[in-house]
Amino acid sequence: MAYPSGRPTDDAVAMMRYDANKKSVIVTYLLWFFLGMFGVHRFYLGRWLSGFILLLLTLVAGALYWVFIGMVLMAIPGLWWLIDALLIPGMVRGYNNDLVDEVSR
Repeated sequence: MAYPSGRPTDDAVAMMRYDANKKSVIVTYLLWFFLGMFGVHRFYLGRWLSGFILLLLTLVAGALYWVFIGMVLMAIPGLWWLIDALLIPGMVRGYNNDLVDEVSR
């Protein structure tokens, strides 16, 4: 498409940046289903701290699994994993809304 001034408008550039960086609910759910116990879906959405905590909880519980305490500890990331299934649409929406704010500056 030819632009009158020879370059795209600022709004067009912002829209292109948004489209290139937005996150998908479907991709997030796939990451959640297959790698969710390791917090990968949270890393994908830029939630590094909670992703790292979930990863650490899973690894510690997995290492202690053969001792009874590991079975009990595995309930924490397991419950977190299930609750995240309900939170994913809101997390993706929040990420994309923050992205809109960032590219519109």
